Amino acid sequence: MEYGFVQQRVEEIRARVEEACRRSRRHPDGVRIVAVTKTATPDVLPALYAAGIRDVGENRWQMARDKLQHPAASQFVWHFIGTLQTNKVKYVAPRFHWIHSLDRPELAHALSEEAVRRGLVLNVLVQVNISGEAQKHGVAPEDAERLVRLARELPGLSLRGLMTMAPVASRPEDVRHVFAGLRTLLHDLRSRLSLEGFDQLSMGMSDDFEVAVEEGATMIRIGRRLVNP
Repeated sequence: MEYGFVQQRVEEIRARVEEACRRSRRHPDGVRIVAVTKTATPDVLPALYAAGIRDVGENRWQMARDKLQHPAASQFVWHFIGTLQTNKVKYVAPRFHWIHSLDRPELAHALSEEAVRRGLVLNVLVQVNISGEAQKHGVAPEDAERLVRLARELPGLSLRGLMTMAPVASRPEDVRHVFAGLRTLLHDLRSRLSLEGFDQLSMGMSDDFEVAVEEGATMIRIGRRLVNP
């Protein structure tokens, strides 16, 4: 498949991020665009790299394998953003630099054990179900501290922040409270637990990333608007 359109898409996303940063008095350098490539073929990687993208996200190991074998794969920082089964940790841990979806103690232990076994340090984000939707993964906000405390103590893990997924909404403004809630939770946990380096907010996708940036997102996960024709 040809991905000549990617350059223009990246430029459009960057322009919108810059405008959102201007409105919220932030610097655009504080926002990392993670290109979600689950619907694309491995040939998208050179196009993304040429457009200046250096972060790629996948949400299933089975869909990531072919891309990780592409010659361009080593040029990227890889983010695992989907629900991670413990039996897939042995495949994901050595190939992904960031895990956005730490959502339960058993996964924290599995990631820690694999990281230690391989001599790695994995950047992890605790996934929080701010919206409370039954179909969404992530810990409840009131349970986030328990998982954060566990991840902080486990070897092989570098606890870096929080992640959430907002509900589908007809207007991005309708989910602003979700992003604001995650930001507030991160600041509260960082202050009360004296967490150094706990400053990453992974939130915002193709339809709502501008509101997420206004509310403090440091990573936005963009798929359809970047890689779909």
